Amino acid sequence: MRLPRFRSQSKATQVVALFFDKITAALARNDRVEIRGFCSIFIKAYQGYTGRNPKTREAVQVAPKKLRFFKCGKELRERVDHHK
Repeated sequence: MRLPRFRSQSKATQVVALFFDKITAALARNDRVEIRGFCSIFIKAYQGYTGRNPKTREAVQVAPKKLRFFKCGKELRERVDHHK
């Protein structure tokens, strides 16, 4: 695979920054990001709930939260597993 050549390191830095900015913006919109053969990244939102403090058994409110998930792509997983 040939990688693109950049005339300067600053141009390459701009391209990489743009790449990560686009991924970050998509995740901020709760969109799923998929890079075929490498990974998918997505956000799951969980509602708040009443939980218990395990030490005191007192009821506590757990705030709503968003968790990030990274799922390895099939091609990457196979390449990594092959080199074990």
